[in-house]
This record gives sequence, C-alpha cells and structure tokens, in this order.
Amino acid sequence: MRAVSEIRAEARYSRAIAATADLLSRLRLEFAFVGEVARAAWLDREVDTGAIDILAVMSPEQKNSVAMMANNRGFRVDREELAQTEELDLIPLGFIDGEGEVRVHVLVASNALYGRMVAGAARADFQGATVGVVTAEDLTLLLLLADDERSTRDREALTALDRFDRVAFNARLVSIGLGEQVIDG
Repeated sequence: MRAVSEIRAEARYSRAIAATADLLSRLRLEFAFVGEVARAAWLDREVDTGAIDILAVMSPEQKNSVAMMANNRGFRVDREELAQTEELDLIPLGFIDGEGEVRVHVLVASNALYGRMVAGAARADFQGATVGVVTAEDLTLLLLLADDERSTRDREALTALDRFDRVAFNARLVSIGLGEQVIDG
C-alpha cells in the first residue's frame, strides 16, 4: 500500500476529519477519503474549504448505524435530507463545533469500482494516525467527472507526479469504457 504525505487541515476541518475517521473506525468500516482531503494529501495542500467526502464499504444496515451513531457523536443528521439521498447511497452529515459546520458526505461504496478504490487506498498521516485516501490515479479518475478549471489543473498536477502510474490509470480507463480519456506519456 502506497503512502502519501501528511494531511494538513485548518483547525475546524482537522476536527471534522478526525471525528469522521473516528466514527467510521468505531463502526469497523473500511473507508478512504476522496475530494478535498485526497487533493490535500496528494498535492500537499491544506484542507480549508469544501466538504469532507469519504467512500465507505458498508451494508444497508450499517448505513443506518452510521447516521444513528453520527447523531450521537456531535454530527447533525437531517432525517429529511437523509431520506432524499437514500437512492444515491449517500449519508449527508454536518460536523458541528464552536466554529460552525463542516459538511461531510459519506458515499456508500456500492459498486466494484468504488470498493476497489477503498481496498487499494493509499495511506496518509493525519494527527499521528494513518488514514486511507484514494490513490492519485483514482482521484484523477474521479476528477474526470468534474468540468471546472480547478479540477482540470488538479488532474494535470496529479498526472505529473513521479508516483503517478500512467499504465495502471490508462488500463483502468479502458476497462471501464473510458478509453477516449487515456493519457499519453
């Protein structure tokens, strides 16, 4: 399993990341950070904006346990919002402390691609602990779905990393029917 640098985050984001990792670890779930946390780990940035996004492998029963336990551990759980996202396999939460709320989105790894992303996650240091973040290749794949300037720049930065495995990335693109996205080099 590959290791990346440490995850740095502004104070309230650090608390949200720690609380979320603790929550999912206590439930004995396999998970990996995606989004801003994975970008911070791979691109040596500080998390100071956006939501905390996570892929987690769980059963439907465990999905209910996440929401219930989160509600008892300082997270805001809006039952109406939870019901609206049921078919998306998403658990929307809000981590609340004295500085406000940080949105947390736990996406249920309900297909083989997401499950493989969690199983193959890289390891990053965070506050003396080790947490999973999706690989640079998987983060690049996820960023292909975004069509904004920042995501384009981040995809370019990720593919320029010495550790980026272009062969594996291109093979994955072809295997999931995105051969037109293969990168040269």
